[in-house]
Amino acid sequence: MKAIYEVAAPAKLNLFLHINGRRADGYHLLQSVFMLIDWFDTLHFELRSDGRITRSDLGSPGAALPAEDLVVRAARALQSVSGTALGADIWLDKRIPSQAGMGGGSSDAASCLLALQRLWGVTLPPGKLREIALSLGADVPFFLSGGHAWVEGIGEQITPLALPAARFVVVKPPAGLPTDAIFKAPQLKRDTETATIQGFAANCDGRVYGFGHNDLQPVAQTLCPQVGQSLDWLAMQGLQGRMTGSGSAVFAHLPHELELAAAPSGWQVRKCSNLEAHPLAGW
Repeated sequence: MKAIYEVAAPAKLNLFLHINGRRADGYHLLQSVFMLIDWFDTLHFELRSDGRITRSDLGSPGAALPAEDLVVRAARALQSVSGTALGADIWLDKRIPSQAGMGGGSSDAASCLLALQRLWGVTLPPGKLREIALSLGADVPFFLSGGHAWVEGIGEQITPLALPAARFVVVKPPAGLPTDAIFKAPQLKRDTETATIQGFAANCDGRVYGFGHNDLQPVAQTLCPQVGQSLDWLAMQGLQGRMTGSGSAVFAHLPHELELAAAPSGWQVRKCSNLEAHPLAGW
């Protein structure tokens, strides 16, 4: 395999996630702070001149890919809008857990858009690129923004945000959680009072990582008991945990280095740091 480009796609954590309402079309209105962390997928690209788009998994060559693979959809959308006759072979080294609320698929799609612009020699206006990103998923535009952000609306209102450097423990139990099941739950709280960036920033004395809550967490714990078990395990380490996104991963701020007890078999436990910026910022 001759990779013309090799690019990183970082995961994110939602420091909090509030649902403030629901639009007439069913989309939920949210507020959140999205934070980039040093847990990455890696994408490899090789130019094709025949216009074909292929995608393979490095970890499991020949494995069947999802019919609605976001990376392929991103590539085809960029190809269509830009009018290029070029194509690409894409390989994905998948490390970010799926159905974890860590944005792995969305991050892969965003990094694909940025990498293929370079590989194909096309440059779309930022607004057009964001339009493509939003058509792929609510979290994809964030991963084009270059850093941490205050996010509102359905994910399209993005305000860059500086965050203090910090360490975290991220726990992903074996079970995953489909986002649709949580957002369709009748018991989901959808009327949390609107927060402000100013209110969040006022907590930047170190308490910023305890701001707010995740409105999806109570429903997720009902649908997936392993979320609660993961939070209980963090509590046993003396840490206050919270679910990220729509789960099933949970995380806790790590104010100082800590020797963690052994986790149950099959759980992924990882110490992470937040990033200064997205690896592809400025592309």
